[in-house]
Amino acid sequence: MKKWAWSGVLAVILVTLAILPVSAAPKTAAGHGPAGGSKPLEDPGAAAKGYQVERQSPSSQERNGDSGAGREKPLLAFPVISDIHVQWWHEPSQTKFTNALNDLHAINPNADALVINGDLGDGMPADYDKLAELLGQTPHPSNMFYTIGNHEFYKAWHDADGNWNSDTYPNGESDQDSLQRFLNYTGEKKVYHDAMVKGYHFIFLGSEQYRQSDPNNLEDAYLSDEQLDWLKKTLKKGAGSDKPIFVFLHQPLPYTVSGTSFCCVNNRAIIQHEALKAILSDYPQVVFFSGHTHWELKLPGTLVRDKFTMVNSSSVAQPWTDDGNGGEMLAGPDDSEGLYVEVYKDKVKIQGRDFYRQRWVPEAQFTIPIGK
Repeated sequence: MKKWAWSGVLAVILVTLAILPVSAAPKTAAGHGPAGGSKPLEDPGAAAKGYQVERQSPSSQERNGDSGAGREKPLLAFPVISDIHVQWWHEPSQTKFTNALNDLHAINPNADALVINGDLGDGMPADYDKLAELLGQTPHPSNMFYTIGNHEFYKAWHDADGNWNSDTYPNGESDQDSLQRFLNYTGEKKVYHDAMVKGYHFIFLGSEQYRQSDPNNLEDAYLSDEQLDWLKKTLKKGAGSDKPIFVFLHQPLPYTVSGTSFCCVNNRAIIQHEALKAILSDYPQVVFFSGHTHWELKLPGTLVRDKFTMVNSSSVAQPWTDDGNGGEMLAGPDDSEGLYVEVYKDKVKIQGRDFYRQRWVPEAQFTIPIGK
């Protein structure tokens, strides 16, 4: 197997646990969201050591709205978006989601797939219904993939009237109820599965437990031994090729991409993060996409290389940013972001997209050479 090289720009993303309540919402506590028990990581720059990042600027074609691919046609093209947080009562999240789909369709009406990498809504049946309704009204690739986010378990925080009620948690809801609701919507048998898209391997991972199984799970992804063993076997399918392998999980690995020293990572974000990183580290052609942190794409750390490539995807519904004082804060109220990926014979091109302004994010333009 040839060693992968890479070049690009770091940019950043951050995560919030909840969409801010509005007047039309069911009754909620201000800034509602379960406590994550997180604290700042002791060494947030650890993953950045040992390699050099080249900062680039988009070409004139990219600034003018072209995908930057020039005249060469990609072998594969797909957007990756996450943290759309579509809730049945929350019109801003619905508008941002449809605007993102429309913008992506304008970029490439023939994209090969669309990945929504977790936090589809708040796990309520009405949220899934609203998401299906919006997808039925808006152009998008027919090939759709989803991962489960921590918010897919949030029906447990709502009482029988649909109001946020942490006092009565879990409000008669088991984590298996939430899992099954997600699987019924996606049509998958398990929260982890794989697919081939135009000859390229896509692997989807997902949390199998929430707090009902173990309160110490917090908002972190729980990956069973069965899932990890499956991943080891599944990755071997592409072990003899330099082709990129695309892996998706809502939660990021700690000490890696932007936002993993803040908010919702609890010093781990993935309970079995050490085991997962060890598995993925055997495959330098892996490109691992995560969401959850919501950190905006222009900040350093959107893309990190540490034996394999890790990319954070900001949020369609609510990007966050560095407050400059060791903390985080909301970005602009209209901001909405995601990624657009193109694969060529010799490279993977990942571009950050500003859906609100319908332009590329200049700090988030990455090229990963293949087979060098």
